Amino acid sequence: MKKKALVVLLFGMFCIPVSLVAQTEPEDIALVNDEFQDSFYESLLQKGIENYDKAIVALEKCLKSQPNDATVYFELGKNYLAQKNFERAYNSFERATQIDPKNKWFWEGMYDVSYQTKNYSQAITVIQKLIPFDESFKDDLISLYMATNQLDKALGLINEMNDKFGKSDERELYKIQILSGGKFQNEEITNLISQINKNPKEESNYIALIFLYSQNNEADKVLEITKKLEAEIPASEWAQVSLFKSYLDNNEAPKAINAMNLVLASNKIDAKIKHRILNEFLIFVNSNPQFTPDLEKAIGYFDMDKEVNVAKEIGKFYQNKKQLDKAVKYYELSLKKNTTEDIETNLLLLQAYTETKNFELVAKKAMEMIELFPSQPQFYYYSGLGNNQLQQFKKAKDILETGLDYLVEKGSLEINFYIQLGEAYNGLGDFKKKELYFSKANQLLKEK
Repeated sequence: MKKKALVVLLFGMFCIPVSLVAQTEPEDIALVNDEFQDSFYESLLQKGIENYDKAIVALEKCLKSQPNDATVYFELGKNYLAQKNFERAYNSFERATQIDPKNKWFWEGMYDVSYQTKNYSQAITVIQKLIPFDESFKDDLISLYMATNQLDKALGLINEMNDKFGKSDERELYKIQILSGGKFQNEEITNLISQINKNPKEESNYIALIFLYSQNNEADKVLEITKKLEAEIPASEWAQVSLFKSYLDNNEAPKAINAMNLVLASNKIDAKIKHRILNEFLIFVNSNPQFTPDLEKAIGYFDMDKEVNVAKEIGKFYQNKKQLDKAVKYYELSLKKNTTEDIETNLLLLQAYTETKNFELVAKKAMEMIELFPSQPQFYYYSGLGNNQLQQFKKAKDILETGLDYLVEKGSLEINFYIQLGEAYNGLGDFKKKELYFSKANQLLKEK
């Protein structure tokens, strides 16, 4: 909620009622004026050094000579407010408005008290007195409606202000909050359609309407508005978001790819939407592998993405589908584009090498990773496994025994270590130790 600054106004502080002139001698009038002026300036001096009690005493002297001076009551209100004596502050500001209801600053004093005391219902009453002075106070009224959960009034006023003055970040955030509950969505849909008809070149209204239709799973209406957006604003990148899905569903691959590339290259469109589009295209490519080069080009748009390693996620997709050659390809692409020090991607790659029986690469890659991460037992396991398969049993045994020292958590990895050690000792002809490690593995399997 915005807070309006209170401004000190000194006008009117020397005003003397006409009746006083008729009843008092000229020299007495001068005396009254002098006393008033001295007391008023004394109040300003004391307030300036935060001596609010003395400022209030001085202002009360002013009221003795001029009991209906609105400015004195305004100053009293400010001093009481500084002391957090909210009731007297409000009463003083209110008295000032009763004397001079056309002074905006007096009403602002009442609003200030209402705001600080969180008396939002009272603040609504006061702010409605301020709106005739300055229509921008309607933004404060929107905030007050939000605070008092009068969402229907807030939404109506948001649309009014947007229509008259253009959108603001604060109002748009309030609107998102209101519409998230769903209760006012139909009202907002009607408003957006009206806004589009009134100003068909305003892109943001289409985007908001597409979002609402999407939330309601009204795919036909999403497509209808998207096409209208494209017709009115052919360069709109947002139009391509929904058109992409439509093209894909209709198996119009070239159009879908063009729309996708426009979206992925856009600086306006949220990363989550881009990831969703890429994921939908990945599923499409899985059934239509001839478009794999377009998928690889699309991945390039995410090279600077710090949140999601896209190539790795695609590798996982293919690994889950047992398309291991493709998984390997994307894991390697991920490590090339990002960093060779990504532990998870390297472990996924080692598993994919293992499942494709590429044991030379398993052994080589695992040793490279041991050099980078000497305390990670998983890399010792893969190195042992690879060397066992290459019949380099002595090397496998030494690496696996070293890796056991770094094994902290018991579980599947420990079982796999014992199995590989059993294989290594079997290859070395030490059948006693072979049985020892196979026995340990079996015992752990029984305990699982």
